[in-house]
Amino acid sequence: MKIQRLLARFMMLRLGLACMVLVCVPVLAQDAPEALRPPKGAQVALVVFEDLQCPQCGRVAPLLVQAAKTYKIPLVQHDFPLPMHNWSFDAAVMARYFDTQSREIGNEFRDTVFAHQLEINPQNLRGFADKFAADHKVGLPFVVDPEGKLAGLVRADKDVGLSLHIEHTPTIWVVSSKRGGKPYVEVTDPGQLYALIDAMK
Repeated sequence: MKIQRLLARFMMLRLGLACMVLVCVPVLAQDAPEALRPPKGAQVALVVFEDLQCPQCGRVAPLLVQAAKTYKIPLVQHDFPLPMHNWSFDAAVMARYFDTQSREIGNEFRDTVFAHQLEINPQNLRGFADKFAADHKVGLPFVVDPEGKLAGLVRADKDVGLSLHIEHTPTIWVVSSKRGGKPYVEVTDPGQLYALIDAMK
């Protein structure tokens, strides 16, 4: 009987210690992945994983640009070229090249691609990029990515998207640096974008 009481007290002590450990461990469930945090210094941002050949990405792109301007918040664009699209990966690499000239030129190239999606195909993509480069007085080398570094950046973006379980493009989030509540929310209806930004501010 004494042994049973000792065992019972021992089990209660172990249970108490386990509870204390659980109380002391910080709750990390709501910590946002790195990709779903605003850039340093921003309270709220828009994050999108997009495919330059995706028609819905093309339709939504102007809305995201306008929302970012209206709210004066960053728009963070990630590449997520889909395998069924036969020129989106190459276009993403070209966009990365234009980023090296300036992020503004890179983003303008993306916007121009979205606006002219129906005219672009694998055969004329290079000519399209050459014209864009000439219009912006930027040189576009014959081999855009000789060492494969820009392609590596595109693949790295896609790997991040896969780690977030992205299954379609565009996938859009409104992200926040605030402590309370969920720090990011997916935009499933572009018509609700402004309401979601208001809710996260």
